[in-house]
Amino acid sequence: MMTQPDIDPMNKSAMEMNTKPPEETITKQLPLKQKTTGCQGIKVFLAALAFSYFSKVYAGAMMKSSITQLERRFGIPSSTAGFIDGGFEMGNLLVIAFVSYFGAKFHRPKIIAFGCFIMSLGSFLMVLPHFFMGYYQYDTISFTSNNISSFSPCLLNPQDSPKIKGMPRSDCDHKIVTSYAWIFVLLGNLLRGIGETPITPLGISYLDDFSREEDVPLYISILHTSAMIGPLFGFLLGSVFARLYVDVGFVDMDAITISPTDARWVGAWWMGFLVAGVIALISGIPFLFLPKSLDKKEDACIQKNLEPMESNAENSYGQKPDIQGGKGDAGQLNEFFKSLKRILGNKLYLLLLCSSLLNTSSFIGYMTYQGKYMEQQYGQSMSRSNFITAVAILPMVLIGMFLSGFIMKKYKLGIISATKMGYTVSFIGFALTFLYLILGCDNHPVAGLTVTYDRNTAAQNQLSLSSACNANCTCSTTQWDPVCGDNGLTYVSACFAGCKNITGLKKETVFHNCSCIEKADAVLKNSSAVWGECRRSDECSKKFIFYTIVKAVSSFLFSLGSVPMYMLFIRSVPQDLKSLAVGLMMLVIRALGGIPAPVYFGAVIDKTCLKWGSNPCGQKGSCRIYDAVQYRYSFYGLITALRAPSFLLGLIFYFLLKKNLRKQEAEKTENECKEGTPLNEEIKLTDTEISARRSDAEMNTCL
Repeated sequence: MMTQPDIDPMNKSAMEMNTKPPEETITKQLPLKQKTTGCQGIKVFLAALAFSYFSKVYAGAMMKSSITQLERRFGIPSSTAGFIDGGFEMGNLLVIAFVSYFGAKFHRPKIIAFGCFIMSLGSFLMVLPHFFMGYYQYDTISFTSNNISSFSPCLLNPQDSPKIKGMPRSDCDHKIVTSYAWIFVLLGNLLRGIGETPITPLGISYLDDFSREEDVPLYISILHTSAMIGPLFGFLLGSVFARLYVDVGFVDMDAITISPTDARWVGAWWMGFLVAGVIALISGIPFLFLPKSLDKKEDACIQKNLEPMESNAENSYGQKPDIQGGKGDAGQLNEFFKSLKRILGNKLYLLLLCSSLLNTSSFIGYMTYQGKYMEQQYGQSMSRSNFITAVAILPMVLIGMFLSGFIMKKYKLGIISATKMGYTVSFIGFALTFLYLILGCDNHPVAGLTVTYDRNTAAQNQLSLSSACNANCTCSTTQWDPVCGDNGLTYVSACFAGCKNITGLKKETVFHNCSCIEKADAVLKNSSAVWGECRRSDECSKKFIFYTIVKAVSSFLFSLGSVPMYMLFIRSVPQDLKSLAVGLMMLVIRALGGIPAPVYFGAVIDKTCLKWGSNPCGQKGSCRIYDAVQYRYSFYGLITALRAPSFLLGLIFYFLLKKNLRKQEAEKTENECKEGTPLNEEIKLTDTEISARRSDAEMNTCL
């Protein structure tokens, strides 16, 4: 009998080896199917993970673009809206430790799928209030009567006026339900944070376990790219939905007398979260069909240098659980606290942590309320503000982050050079923000709020809505239904403008014989007013263009310093503490930055409100108009107060770093950290060397 050594006797019988040609047999022995399946498996997982990244950041961008609309829809102040925005970080912190530790022990793809489904559920829960709160109501005195000439806004009690067709009557039957409907949005955002938790830690670890080492950086860059595309689509769709009326399709749009630039306008915010829920639901489905693990030994395309000494590697792999199992929970906990003590004793790391916390807090507060700032400062609609962010700001951030990584790799920047680059470009971007104080507009002239009825400026405590020109009118001080007079001055309502007659219907309504307009401009004989606020000056529109340019440049500079700053984090600690260092950084930034920053930024903004709106039941609603000058100085003053100390900490970090490097050179240690050492080069340490560097003093000098 002939023998064929190329044939595996475990897979073929002796009869098959004698009856079939060698070529056919060898062909059947090649694991082509397994190889193709394994390669496709990791690629499918990467595609699914990239889409889930897109899904989570899209929903986050939609939340940022809808903050102001949520304020108006639920009649809440900015601080409460900021608390809702921080719900995402709260949900993330609730389960991040549990998921990161126990998630890797189970079926990671299915856990990620479950997280995506929870994100979808959270998005749908956020939409729910729109469908049970009823139609959106705003202050107005529009009429359906054909005999409107018999009505006088000056003498009419707004509480008794009939509402326009398609608008519900003001009643308080559902007062309890609607007053706290924003809690559903908070809970939905909380669920989004819980669902997002497993995507990054479990997804990255899965890629790292079953991909070639040289492919992991490419895969991570793909994930980050998809994560940056998400905000672009989020703000673009947010711009589209903000232009649509909140109850579009359910009310007569011809009867809606407000426009997207009106402070009472609420866009179709719920559509954005509805889309986010569908996308999150779809993103979780592919993970259900992915295996718990990929076979690294049979799949050549995902091996990680397992060919040499394969048998030893298998034994080592098989013994790893036993080694870990031999160490009790108490021992692991003790080792964790020792590592935490080493981290907290590292002065360089603590300086970077505090600096990043301050910078991130200012960035979160800025991103949350930048749309409101453009709206109140320059008279832009929320739709246009979101569009400007999507097409002018975010692309510059993308370019800055890519260029930052390219410079780091191209010129192989050392630790000192990276510090200089990160803090220098960030400081230049910070310095440009002072131009915002110059490029701001003056207060929009509103009679009784920002100027007198004679268009003269006066102290805030000397202004009053009541005047001699409207003394005979019975006006509601809680109403905000602005009209623009022929004299270019905005009035809180037609009643406060002293208007006596009305012509036209719905959007075409014109108020005539307005006594306050006649007083302000004696030349006008038959003074009149129309719905809405007056347009901003041409000078203010020009300042908005320059503001957008400066904002794009400063955003580019901040993003240009992002990669060096991140690399400083992971190079400021020993190799065995990198994961803990990054995890602690994310924990501190989320807990002390992501949650409180929107709240105290919103509280500062609320202090600048000039006129609060009111709900149909007489409750305090959202702010209708702000003091633009005070808003500008308070908003950017808070940003400056946070960022300025971060650069002072950076300066201390730089000098301490140089001192430590000089000390290491003087001592001529084996693992001295030179300025010329590339940041992207791994530092190889033996177990003996790691143990020798346990002391706190040495931790401060090792980078």
